[in-house]
Formats: sequence, C-alpha cells, structure tokens
Amino acid sequence: MSQQLLPIRHQFPEGFLWGGAFAAHQMEGAWNEGGKGLSVTDISALRKDVPIELRMQGDLSREQVREMLSHEDDWVFPKRWGIDFYHTYQNDLALLGCDGLGLNAIRTSINWSRIFPHGDEEKPNDEGLAFYDRLINAMLANGLTPFLTVSHYEMPLALAMEHGGWHDRATIDRFVRLCKVLFDRFHDRVTHWILVNQINMVAHEGFNHLGVPTDETDDPMSARYQALHNEMVACALATAYAHDTYPELQLGVMEYANLAYPATTAPEDVMATYRRNQMEQLPADVLALGAYPGYALRFFEERGIDVQAEDGDLEALAAHTADFVCFSYYLTQVCSAQSVAEHEQGGGDTFQNPLLEANPWGWAIDPVGLRWTLNVYQDRYHKPLYIVENGCGYLEEPSDDGVVHDSYRVRYFRDHIAQVREAVADGVDVRGYFAWGAMDIVSASSCEMSKRYGFVHVDQDDYGKGSGKRTPKESFAWMQRVVRSNGAEL
Repeated sequence: MSQQLLPIRHQFPEGFLWGGAFAAHQMEGAWNEGGKGLSVTDISALRKDVPIELRMQGDLSREQVREMLSHEDDWVFPKRWGIDFYHTYQNDLALLGCDGLGLNAIRTSINWSRIFPHGDEEKPNDEGLAFYDRLINAMLANGLTPFLTVSHYEMPLALAMEHGGWHDRATIDRFVRLCKVLFDRFHDRVTHWILVNQINMVAHEGFNHLGVPTDETDDPMSARYQALHNEMVACALATAYAHDTYPELQLGVMEYANLAYPATTAPEDVMATYRRNQMEQLPADVLALGAYPGYALRFFEERGIDVQAEDGDLEALAAHTADFVCFSYYLTQVCSAQSVAEHEQGGGDTFQNPLLEANPWGWAIDPVGLRWTLNVYQDRYHKPLYIVENGCGYLEEPSDDGVVHDSYRVRYFRDHIAQVREAVADGVDVRGYFAWGAMDIVSASSCEMSKRYGFVHVDQDDYGKGSGKRTPKESFAWMQRVVRSNGAEL
C-alpha cells in the first residue's frame, strides 16, 4: 500500500520563538551593586587610542589586565554601565514583550560574577539570585519565554587572574556548581538553557571566553584546547545533573556560525575550506554527537597540540549530549588553501567575499548564507535548531522628528527571515529566531554604543552620556507585524 509523503511546510511552525537577544555584560550595568564581583568584561576599555585587541580582550596577559585596572580613573569602561538594564528591565521588557514589540522570547545571560563574585565561593550571592528571580518573573509577565545562557563572557575576573580560567581543571567543578544553583533555583520557570556562548571561538577569545591569560603557559594553543576540553566536560556534567534532576530542562550547545565558502573550485581550496569548517564545528560535534571526531585528532597531531582527558571525561561526553543546537549568525567568509597556509604563519584563515555588501565594520551581509548554515547544521546534527543571534550594526542617529528611519534594518531582517522560511521549507527543524540586540546595547567587540543593532533607540553615546530614553525606530512597527503574523508578513 502506497503512502503519500508529508507535504512541504512553507510557513513557520506554530509555537515558533520570535525573540530578542543580548548579554548581561552589555545591558545590565550595576557592575558594583548587589554584591557583584568584577568580571572579565568589566575591564573592557573604550579609548580611541587603545588597540582593538585590548577593547575586545581576545588575548590578554595578566600584566595587561593589571595595566588596564591601573587606569580605572582615566579610562572609560562602557560595559560597567551597559544601558542600565539592571534598573530599567521592567519598562524595557514591557516595551519588547507581548504588549509592545510583540516578541515571545528573550535570550539573555546570567552574569557569573553576580552569582559567584570571586568564582570559587562555596555559596552563591543571594542578592544576585534575587535579581534574576525578579528578571525572570518580569519576562514571564510580559509573555516572554526565558532562554538563558549560563556563561557569556562574564567569568569572574579572579578566576582568570588567579586560576587561569578554564585551563584550571578545578573550574569544571566551579561551573557545575554554578549550573546546579541556577537549575535548582529557576527550573520551574526556565526550561531552555545555553551553557556557553559561542563555545567554538577558541582562536579569537582566549581571555574573555576561556579566561586563559597569554602568560598562563608557553604553549598557548594547547592551553586553549585543553581549556575547551575542560569546558566541554563541564557542559556534559551540567547536562547530566539537569537531565537527572529536572527532566523537563533542555540543554543546548551554541556556536558562532562562521562557515566559509571555497574561494575557487580548485580541489585544494575546497578541501582546505572543508577542513577549516570542520574545526569551526568541533564543540558541537563533541557536545551534540558525543565524541571527538577524527579530523580534530589529526589537527591536534599535526600542530603538536596536547590535550589530556582524565578518567571518565570521554564517557561523560558520550553519555550526556545536548538536546538542541543553536548558533549566532552574522556573516560568511571565503577560504582558500593559501589563506589556510598563511594562517599557520599568523595570518587570517579567511577573507572578505568581494561579491557581498558589508556593514561599516566589514561584516559581509549574506542572507542566503543563513539558509545554507541551517541546512548544514540540520544535516550534521538532526536536532532542533535555534538561531539565537542575528543582526547587523549600523551608525545611525534620530532624524529631526526624533525617530531613527532605518529602512536598511528592515531590509536586512526581511532578507534573513525570508531565508529562514526557505530553510523551513527545506525541512530544517528550526524552532526560534532571536534578533541580536532588540534594543541598542554596548557592542561586545568594540565597546561602542554607536554600533547600533536594535529596533529601539537608546539615547546614550559611547561614553555613557545621554538621557537613556528608549524610542522605537521605524523598524519596530515592521517587526511587530512579522511577529504577529508568525513570519507570514515580511
């Protein structure tokens, strides 16, 4: 007896999450309130004469950190005040939620240093937990499903300076303790958890992600991949606790989707690009599929990278895999055999696609690349997918009428969401789309406020000056229609 194949889905599924995303360190402020400790991003400085690598904290030595701290009186640290969300969250969530922009989900992070100020305490900071109690309750009151990240560049600074961050195996227990506290406290209201933001950014974020100072060892690449291994084991153990204790919880692995196209059809370029893309997906391969793949072992061998697994590590990774896979998506790049070879000598392994428009910071705009990325992740993992960051930064100011007329932002999101809908028709199990920023925030990479992402303008400049007033941009009304029509009206 014949059976008809299921029809193609041309619209977003019922219950699709339309969300806004941001990180605690870019929003909250209140860096020295409520018992919070100093985090690795609280030392991010904005000075035009400060090299971008110091502003981004991709690689820092302990000496450089101490140098930055010595300038606390004459340098500007925008992430310490964010957009004052710690005090304005009630009004901000009302603006973004069911009676405002209409979003039905919010992704933010729990600031690790607000819960464990030093990182190695036995007991958490009650004031920090109480703040997130209030924040989560306000999300729910505004029809917003909480989608929370445990670690998003907010490691207590002391863990990095005194212990070498994730390079210290004891940080596994410190992180699992944090997760247990959060799951025990919030499991009745928060079901979806991302354990680590952009966990695959090993090459670019040795300090602000892994908390590993450059003077931790004489073998920085081994130190980073050992730190990543420790971090992944911690994720597996936290997932085990969640699944055993609160079966309703869903734990996800998140990557920075940074896939590249081959520069040419030359087999050498195709193979070099393929191998490069494999390493970009290493953490999801381990945490979603449960084992180190062969390509990674060859990568380590060829480069003399030493990663040690302790007894029980590989078994934990195999037994406690992620429930879903999610990623941030901003751009695609181009790769060649030559660029990979140059990378081994200290250059970049990718370069700009000359066929694509870019924003003022050189990020290529590639909507079709999002559909491609979704299909790649679907084919690889066969797990529910969420796009937990997508957006584009622009330089903009309100017009004479006080409104930001941002037709370019409407075009950006229309083109990208249309490609997500195409991926749905391809059969991709994508369950949520989170616009990065939702309202203007301090940039993670450059510490600028002038790099604006949101549907809501915040009256504040790079130095924290301004009224802080929130004003919907022209794109706000357009996004309202998209959400209310469940993506049918673009």
